[in-house]
Amino acid sequence: MDTPPITPAPKAKLGCLPYAMGGASFIPLLGVPLGIVSIVYGLIKRKEGGWPLAFLGAGGILLTVILYGTLFYKGFVEKGGVFDGLKVRLAETQLTSIVKELEYYKVQTGKYPEELKVLEKKDGTSMVFIYEPFVRLNGKDMRPFVYEVFDQGAHYYLFSRGPDGIEGTPDDIFPAVSDQESRKIGYRKKAKLEPNQAPEPTPTAVTPPAGQEARQP
Repeated sequence: MDTPPITPAPKAKLGCLPYAMGGASFIPLLGVPLGIVSIVYGLIKRKEGGWPLAFLGAGGILLTVILYGTLFYKGFVEKGGVFDGLKVRLAETQLTSIVKELEYYKVQTGKYPEELKVLEKKDGTSMVFIYEPFVRLNGKDMRPFVYEVFDQGAHYYLFSRGPDGIEGTPDDIFPAVSDQESRKIGYRKKAKLEPNQAPEPTPTAVTPPAGQEARQP
């Protein structure tokens, strides 16, 4: 009597649920935990065809890394572009709010503060943000807006250095305060350089050669 051939048992398949989980890993940021689970589960079930699931989870995580890496670069590293335009409007809004706080401080104390840090409350409840929004990965600490008190404390300058981070250049940003409004308060707009206008050179003293005395006029 012939023995019937032994038919190998069919390999178990992963089913649809693991692949649905792997597909959900492509949801930016929120899908990262699902991607990790998909990779681990796919490696455990690699003999049952789990490799595609592992690659699917890795692809979802890679998408999140590329997407948020690009946004981070555009927002904090690259100069120019739409993000700097948004920061310009943000800086103008912040400066306008600081003007209101400075005038309120003047009403309370009778004078303007010597520096903007006075406006920050120690308990952290202050809604005033006194720092430049143009922060980049250059190893520098966050810098407050430019604030200068003059005329024996009667007036002050307040502005942002702008996207280039240099004071006194054409891209400096100022509070949204009209000339008519500024006459009623202590804020004064500091003149800025126009494009293609170089700052005036600082005169330097001429040292006469050794052994010669400067002639008196």
